[in-house]
Amino acid sequence: MKESVLKNKIYLYLTEFFAGMSVMAVELGASRLLAPYFSSSQIVWTIIIGTIMIAMALGNIYGGRSADKNPDPDRLYIRILVAAVWLAAIPVLGKYVIVGISGVMIFAVNSNLLIWAAFAACMIIFVFPLFLLGTVTPSLVKYTVDSLDSSGRTVGLLNAFNTIGSIIGTFVPTFITIPSVGTSATFLIFSGILLLLAAVYFVSAKRKLVQVAVAVAIAVVCCFFGAVSSFAFWQEDIEYEGESVYNYLQVTEDDDEVILSTNVLFGVQSMLVKSGGLTGMYYDIAMAAPYMAGVRERESLDVLILGMGTGTYATQCSRYFDNLNFEGVEIDEKIIALSRKYFELPESVHVELYDGRAYLNAVDKTYDIIMVDAYQDITIPFQMSTVEFFTLVKNHLNDGGVMVMNMNMKTGGNGGINDYLCDTVSAVFEEVYTVDVERSSNVELFASQNPDILSVMTENIGLEKDFRLNSLMASTAERLEKYSAGDKIMTDDRAPVELLGMRAIDALIFDEAAYYKNVFKARGFKGLIESLS
Repeated sequence: MKESVLKNKIYLYLTEFFAGMSVMAVELGASRLLAPYFSSSQIVWTIIIGTIMIAMALGNIYGGRSADKNPDPDRLYIRILVAAVWLAAIPVLGKYVIVGISGVMIFAVNSNLLIWAAFAACMIIFVFPLFLLGTVTPSLVKYTVDSLDSSGRTVGLLNAFNTIGSIIGTFVPTFITIPSVGTSATFLIFSGILLLLAAVYFVSAKRKLVQVAVAVAIAVVCCFFGAVSSFAFWQEDIEYEGESVYNYLQVTEDDDEVILSTNVLFGVQSMLVKSGGLTGMYYDIAMAAPYMAGVRERESLDVLILGMGTGTYATQCSRYFDNLNFEGVEIDEKIIALSRKYFELPESVHVELYDGRAYLNAVDKTYDIIMVDAYQDITIPFQMSTVEFFTLVKNHLNDGGVMVMNMNMKTGGNGGINDYLCDTVSAVFEEVYTVDVERSSNVELFASQNPDILSVMTENIGLEKDFRLNSLMASTAERLEKYSAGDKIMTDDRAPVELLGMRAIDALIFDEAAYYKNVFKARGFKGLIESLS
């Protein structure tokens, strides 16, 4: 190695260190790039990890053969340079690739849309740069091993540098770069690290300076366009877009309402109706729970909301009831901040920064109403969907207390995620009732040990003076159905919520896309474009 920067091999160890760091950073960045479109479920993580392992394995094979055939460090650092440019382009082009693939997959597959779309997106966006980074270790082994006598120590040292880099690359994106500057900037930061690594090598060797200059120029352009691009690039009414440790966060606002979404494709997580009226969504139906607990007869009721979000349920209830005392539990600190800034949640409503189940384990207080609203599209926390969890909820309810739970993936047929949730709740509570939320895929579930909750509800509705709310609650009471329990019970040991949720989302998407699929079959691509315009 005649290049001065490689003379004492330290730079080779640094290359291993930063390559390992970048691979883990890309893996975590991939999860956040995909999450707003496909969620951050275990299924998506499995696809990401599997794809990366495929890429790294292929890179290891190619890197070893290439190093044996032509042990020139220039070849390795060119690959690193190309990987750096590719990573810089992900914030600019990645979102368009994901949306384009999703659109194609809707017409190309008939089941498991999320799996196929997420897998295709990972293969197209991430396999090539990670394949290139996978060539680093076998190439460096070739360059650093001088003799068989020291080969074990040398390879061990290389692996140690790679592992330490991977550890740092795991923590830095999760706790520093993604929450503070976002996913796009995270890709750009680690692209810059790899770019600098290759540039120092070539500048010290005084070779391939033109290629380095071109790579730097492309990266600079990507920094400009990637830093200003939006996940929901087709929307114009975005008031806020950001990321936290747990979520992609988007706040949109119009003349009538403010909406929080944690996914650019699926649903509404929280909302504020500016007029102060009913939301027209499941939050209104969930207000049946206070009536079941005797809200118009009792002096005060204590309400706990697990999955507080930006406080929609508390805000709506507060507008109609002045005798409810609210506590909220929300795991995402940034959502709590948004609730105060955009959603008018009063400072008097205390929100605990905690996981919902962990909070129940930590407190002894009991409540009259516990609202479970921690389910987001396919991202259903398994630990809040099991017999053990619902037993905790029951143990934290006062006599006559009511649990209300929002289930947001109603589909036709048996064996869906809602059936599993309802069966699991029925294994814990004596009284379980459900009601469909009109014009949505939501179902509200009410559970209690009190056999008289329906009569209590009817009596309290009769005391309601607000005409619209009285009418809504009377209609809800008529549509309540007592649930007939089955045997689809989830436990801490077995709770396949990701697979069940994926199937439900698939069904919802294909149902929505059926019209356009029929247009495409009948009139082709031109007819599809005309129907969308």
